[in-house]
Amino acid sequence: MARYTGPVCRLCRREGVKLYLKGDKCFTEKCPMERRAYPPGQHGQGRRKLSEYGVQLREKQKARRTYGIMEGQFSRYFKKASAKKGVTGELLLQLLERRLDNVVYRMGFASSRAEARQLVRHNHFAVNGRRVNIPSYSVKPGDVVEVREVSRQKPRFKALLESPVRTVPAWLDVQRDQWRGSVVRMPTRDEIDTPVQEQLIIEYYSR
Repeated sequence: MARYTGPVCRLCRREGVKLYLKGDKCFTEKCPMERRAYPPGQHGQGRRKLSEYGVQLREKQKARRTYGIMEGQFSRYFKKASAKKGVTGELLLQLLERRLDNVVYRMGFASSRAEARQLVRHNHFAVNGRRVNIPSYSVKPGDVVEVREVSRQKPRFKALLESPVRTVPAWLDVQRDQWRGSVVRMPTRDEIDTPVQEQLIIEYYSR
């Protein structure tokens, strides 16, 4: 499965906003966005006025990079959201939020979505009692996501229990001491803190 393997802090600088791709580092003064909050490259500090298309493209790229998925897969998510009844932008974000790697991250079982993706791929999680190692697996209301019993003694998971408790969105219910969490309902737009304007993404694909 294709994925971006380059320097992720460069992506935050390119989009001009913290995407929290490096986990705990993003909350420290070592974060490059704290020291160089301008696009990378020799022309990064120059002034550039984006066209209408450029603004739409940047918003789409911001969303895609936040969730760590490639262009083709993001395009398929948009087509799927467009085919449903409802507000396309909100439906798109719901599809992205319901990815298993994102749910693991939101529940606090990983410090970043990239780490969550790796942990899922390495068979550390189960959904409704069955092992799932597909990061793009879409959870639904009522699903129970848990760390597999054979993985709970791993140093990384022990460290997570000792780390500060992250705020969990209201559409999820987490029992950290039991290594599990459940999907209570579908997330609403107000509960999705991804810093994107989904209307611009819709305009990008509607050209």
